[in-house]
Amino acid sequence: MKKIAFLLSLSIILISCGSNKTTTSKEIIVNSGKPNRVKTVVRKKEKDRIVRTTIETDEVITEDSNENKLDKIIDFAKTFEGTPYRYGGTNKNGMDCSGLVFTAFGNEDVQLPRISRDMATKGIEVPKKDAIEGDLIFFTTSRRKSSINHVGIITKVKGNEIKFIHSSTSSGVIISSLDENYWKNAFVKIRRII
Repeated sequence: MKKIAFLLSLSIILISCGSNKTTTSKEIIVNSGKPNRVKTVVRKKEKDRIVRTTIETDEVITEDSNENKLDKIIDFAKTFEGTPYRYGGTNKNGMDCSGLVFTAFGNEDVQLPRISRDMATKGIEVPKKDAIEGDLIFFTTSRRKSSINHVGIITKVKGNEIKFIHSSTSSGVIISSLDENYWKNAFVKIRRII
């Protein structure tokens, strides 16, 4: 992945007693798709000379971490709980499973295809044991089809139990558990988008 970096300098001037003056500047290096690393440079005037110290820390600044973004996606998806199922729907009047996922991720500027089988090709596949909140979970719910036709967003992972929000044809937008026999038997895979 091509790194796109630019420097943003932030200077804070701290004045202490007498003629001593300390200037601290932070260089925030912004990398596309990666956390922003920070290098702090401290310049302190001692008598007639300036002493410069560069402090390299593990401090990480992100405009919006992936974890925070995933929390926002899940929270936004939950605002649709109780919304009735509607094929092709993407709002409170009604939505289908991929419409819920498409809308929730789109709200955080993460663009996904509109159809669940196409969503199933994005990101990276992860084993069920490594699932985290915000991963997409895919199913085959039709006996006549062998292709993916249902998707949800994982909302909670506790021990071996995985809960996910989705729009079902019978109940609309609800949270279900992978422990339920129907979903356990229809499960295909989990993919991580961000």
